[in-house]
Amino acid sequence: MNVVYIGLGSNLSGAMGEPKEQLERALKALASHSQIALMDVSSNYRTKAVGPGSQPDYINAVALIQTALEPLILLDHLQFIEHQHERERTIHWGARTLDLDILMYGALTIETPRLTVPHPRIKERAFVLAPLLDLNPDLLLPNGQSVARLLANCPEQGIFKV
Repeated sequence: MNVVYIGLGSNLSGAMGEPKEQLERALKALASHSQIALMDVSSNYRTKAVGPGSQPDYINAVALIQTALEPLILLDHLQFIEHQHERERTIHWGARTLDLDILMYGALTIETPRLTVPHPRIKERAFVLAPLLDLNPDLLLPNGQSVARLLANCPEQGIFKV
């Protein structure tokens, strides 16, 4: 089984509810897969949107899972869950009902046209680093960088635990 950190985010309501409900339903969908064990979930954080135009604030969290799924198969499953939550991919970094990202997949470093792990912007996003530290205060990226140190050097970015 592989230890994987999944980033969750939502800033739009949809058929599956308000942003917080979207995250809860996404976690249930993850846990319902026969090859995914949901081990832990961080606190939820309210954060300012990073992207174009005026967008509502996000609710963000990180889930810790164990899975036997290969990275691209896991990515396909995450995108299936996003699709069930009416995720539309029309504007890069635009508002969304649900965003699920593979942040870290064990100690692997992956660079393919579809998937980069660790997540390419993990080092500059407090809304990813803070929930990661909720789950593991001693977490290191595969290159040995401390997540705690990265967060200490990251601008606050309007992030609040909710």
